[in-house]
Amino acid sequence: MKTKKYYDSNPEAKEKKKAYDTKYHSSEERKKYRAFLNQMNRKAGKYGNGDGLDYDHDEKRFMKATKNRAKK
Repeated sequence: MKTKKYYDSNPEAKEKKKAYDTKYHSSEERKKYRAFLNQMNRKAGKYGNGDGLDYDHDEKRFMKATKNRAKK
């Protein structure tokens, strides 16, 4: 919430972050990682079903997205 307020009040910083994020997420490493996570979801029959679960590559299991993203 604090981050959103910051970027809403600092448009230059928001543009800079947007440019960085675009570059970062278009790297080959990130593309391969996203492809791996999509593959795991498809294999488990969970792709696009809206169950709110993410594949955790550390624990090698599916868990709630909020818990998976908070532990990093």
